[in-house]
Amino acid sequence: MGILFGTDGIRGVANQYPMTPELALSVGKTVAAYFRTKDKNNILIGKDTRISCDMLEHALAAGINSAGVDTYLTGVLPTPGIANLIIQKGASAGLVVSASHNPYQDNGIKVFDGNGYKLSEPVEESLEKEILNETKTGNFISQNQIGQCHNIADATHAYADFLVNSIPGLSLEGLKIVIDCSNGATYRLAPVVFQRLGADIVVLSDKPDGLNINEGCGSQHTEALVKAVIENKAHAGFAFDGDGDRVIAVDENGVTLTGDQALAICALNLKKAGRLPGNRIVSTVMSNMGLRKACTENEIELFIAKVGDRNVVELMKSTGSVLGGEDSGHMIFLDIQTTGDGILSALQLLYAMQTNARPLSDLSSIMSVFPQVLINVPVSSKPEIETVEGIEKAVEEVNRRLGDGGRILIRYSGTQQICRVMVEGPDKDKTRTCAEFIASAVRVSIGDGRI
Repeated sequence: MGILFGTDGIRGVANQYPMTPELALSVGKTVAAYFRTKDKNNILIGKDTRISCDMLEHALAAGINSAGVDTYLTGVLPTPGIANLIIQKGASAGLVVSASHNPYQDNGIKVFDGNGYKLSEPVEESLEKEILNETKTGNFISQNQIGQCHNIADATHAYADFLVNSIPGLSLEGLKIVIDCSNGATYRLAPVVFQRLGADIVVLSDKPDGLNINEGCGSQHTEALVKAVIENKAHAGFAFDGDGDRVIAVDENGVTLTGDQALAICALNLKKAGRLPGNRIVSTVMSNMGLRKACTENEIELFIAKVGDRNVVELMKSTGSVLGGEDSGHMIFLDIQTTGDGILSALQLLYAMQTNARPLSDLSSIMSVFPQVLINVPVSSKPEIETVEGIEKAVEEVNRRLGDGGRILIRYSGTQQICRVMVEGPDKDKTRTCAEFIASAVRVSIGDGRI
């Protein structure tokens, strides 16, 4: 990864480098210069509900306009909505101001090309060099060629239409659904979509104030959703993250499904419908061992990508897969959408319930989840894991303890100063003990001093 771009765009604490209006201005200029063409000379900008979004949105727009490109502002809209509207509106590119599931203090910038896809690493590297080029003195656009800023008044309506019609024949009549909008980008859109499809809905966390996005709610905190599903005797519940590109499902008994279980349900449903070309899907190195087992038992070929939905999409393209996802709740239905889409994923799970006439708890039995423990360790630096003797010795010891009954994955976050230690094992206690053993070695070797 470069200095600015991580696994999902540029991200950091708002109003601190790199999430400053000054850098956003440079990003706007650079992206506009890279993507503008004679036939396409317009860029969309969407955002979530953070208090800092307006500041960064307008700085991006100013940079884009100064490079001779028009901007079209969608207002608050989920990240996948921007990806879709790029295609609908024939835009040159799209930008999303959001830090996804992070707290309100953070913000970020995601970039999509004119086909609605996130950028490849080589393109990001090229853009980064230009953004960081401090010798740039101007864009040489004459006054009569400066771009203008426009609002897209129907952005939410246009994307709702797309979602409502994304699965032909889907009806949610007779279903009670609880949705948690995380006080984020789905707070207006999600209720409209589910109601238009006929669902009786209960809505949580749909009153954003700029500071409460992801706060004790959404895909990272499903406690309130679980309680609401049980109290309302709902058929299912869905929690979206701050920018709406992922979802975590809760079944009618209040049991939270993993992203891998949701992926397995959708994979088998598409296979039965003859809509899973080659009977293949894509997940990541973080996927649970149970997903591998479920795929083998159901004769579905599983390809493994690096972490990040962009990497999942790239492997999907190269393998001809139409379904891919991550255990975090990202799911990509590439024959419908170009990126992870929380609302679309929820609709696909409900479609599986409808077509199989089975509750979510029954469908989720396709996959048994191996005990998995993930510990995030704040670190002061990010050296190659294999070069840190203390960590390597701890890994060797845990491998000896687990044998063939588990696995270890250690990786750095692409957006935060964190080392993620993941261990899967035969039972919860042994798995927890092994994960803590390695995490302790990480803290001693490269920890930043925090517990």
